[in-house]
Amino acid sequence: MTLTLADLFASPDHYLHSFDGDAAVFVPMDRAAYHRSIFLDARISPAAEGAMRVPVAALANAVPAAAPTAWIMHVAHCGSTLLARALDDADANLVLREPQALRQIAFAPEDPRLALTASMLSKRYRADRPTIVKGNVPTNFLLPRIAAMASAAPVILLHLSLRDYLLAILRSDNHRTWLRAVTTQLAGQIAFWTGQPEGAASPASDAERAAALWLAQMRLYAEAAAIMPNARSLDAEQFFATPAEVLTAAAAHLAVPLSASAIAARVAGPLFATYSKNPSVAFGNAERLARRHEAERDLAPELDAAAGWIDARGSAAAAALAALAAVPLLG
Repeated sequence: MTLTLADLFASPDHYLHSFDGDAAVFVPMDRAAYHRSIFLDARISPAAEGAMRVPVAALANAVPAAAPTAWIMHVAHCGSTLLARALDDADANLVLREPQALRQIAFAPEDPRLALTASMLSKRYRADRPTIVKGNVPTNFLLPRIAAMASAAPVILLHLSLRDYLLAILRSDNHRTWLRAVTTQLAGQIAFWTGQPEGAASPASDAERAAALWLAQMRLYAEAAAIMPNARSLDAEQFFATPAEVLTAAAAHLAVPLSASAIAARVAGPLFATYSKNPSVAFGNAERLARRHEAERDLAPELDAAAGWIDARGSAAAAALAALAAVPLLG
């Protein structure tokens, strides 16, 4: 059977995984493959072997408008994978966790392939169940364009306080390596969203890098909340402390048909008792709190340094947090 462009745009079985030069790379998927793929980057678990390359130019001339799509945006290491997996109903909606193509174009905010990517990500198996896309840190910087394309889209803005964020992303060498890489890749955009004058020195220490990344994302979220009436703010600590309550509100906001009994079963089951990125590892909120307590002792000087960096930026952080506080998921 010969595939047409219409087929590529219509069926989630043909998944736009990534871009390679002038080609769009599609991999074969089905509902089960999406459900078991914790992430849709290099860790994807496709339905079959074999990728297909299609010229981007051929696709760009036939892009239909994206179908209504829901979003989970987050600041990293804040329970977003757990939330997205808990909302993944294998018989109903489709949840796409960290699509590689979306991340690729996030490093060039004016990349014209966003419309193509958004259209491809909006595909669904059931017309009555909107697809949910969980982004990642780079895709936060696409929020202004996403809002311009679909201001009415439901979105959850998952975040942490500065202190909790620092404790989450400065706690290991691997996390710091990630922090340095992403803040280097996004340096220009971070400078813009933190109000740094042109030519100003970039944050140097890990603590300053983390503070700058946090502030940039808080300001992005505040702007999104101001122009997207269906944006809701969620502090990750609230999710960790009251998962059933938050999951109930999140499912309602994103139109996921989860019953009270289904939510109770998920919260009491293995999903919330194992590491969301690796279900073979036992990990729950008690372990997370113990790890955070240990990190708080070790990171005290850097916590102070980061807070000082934020304080030097005046009222920007306070204004952003006030805007987010005005649109809570649970109010």
